[in-house]
Amino acid sequence: MSNMRLVTWNVNSVRARLAHVENFVAENSPDVLCLQETKVTDNEFPLKAFAKMGFEHHVIAGQKSYNGVAIFSRRPFSVCEGPQWCGKDDKRHLAIELDNGIEVNNFYVPAGGDVPDVTVNDKFAHKLNFMTEMTDWFTKRQAKNNKLVLVGDLNVAPCESDVWSHKQLLKVVSHTPIEVEHMDRIMKSHDWIDAMRHFVPEPAPLYSWWSYRARDWKAANKGRRLDHVWVTPLLKPHLKAMDIMLEPRGWEKPSDHAPVVVDFDLTGLK
Repeated sequence: MSNMRLVTWNVNSVRARLAHVENFVAENSPDVLCLQETKVTDNEFPLKAFAKMGFEHHVIAGQKSYNGVAIFSRRPFSVCEGPQWCGKDDKRHLAIELDNGIEVNNFYVPAGGDVPDVTVNDKFAHKLNFMTEMTDWFTKRQAKNNKLVLVGDLNVAPCESDVWSHKQLLKVVSHTPIEVEHMDRIMKSHDWIDAMRHFVPEPAPLYSWWSYRARDWKAANKGRRLDHVWVTPLLKPHLKAMDIMLEPRGWEKPSDHAPVVVDFDLTGLK
């Protein structure tokens, strides 16, 4: 199988959004599906539904009501060991190695609360510490022959055109200069390529999240790009297409995130 379709989606509760996932999978046939904010313990995860969708292989890491990540695949994989981030067992990362040698890392980075000040906001401190640990981990793992993919809700919109108003959001958590600096360090930790911006270069706007507060999210379009897909240099030539699927954001009782789809042509990959 030379083509591979990978999807990342913060579903904001997999049980609440299960019908949405089923519809999306039926229409788009992903080979690898990475979910964040599943918000369910492993014993209550609706695994049978995903088996019916054709995913023979899975790994899940969940907790009650918060966080949670999962990876579903039509291709066989082995599970990779990862660190316990910031000394917390709060289910924010899973990694797998597919049968083609590609390692997929699925992250849900802490949102960081409302106040971008580590002295008064422990959640913001946690976010920055988490991102620092990501930088350190990937720096230690650097290798030219690495075939790594990093996906997930990273909760940072780094570019000016990743938010609806750069000026108005400079002091809003997700687009503050210190968060952008931390994300830049992660990107440099392994010469990551931003797969989404590879297809839609700046300054074109690119959003994957729209607040529930907007009465008409599509008309207002006050979005942010919080969801990301990165690849290491070896995989750059194999990037084929990218799309942010807006339709599920408009379904009844949706997640506030849209799914991001990246297609690979792995012909000739060694």
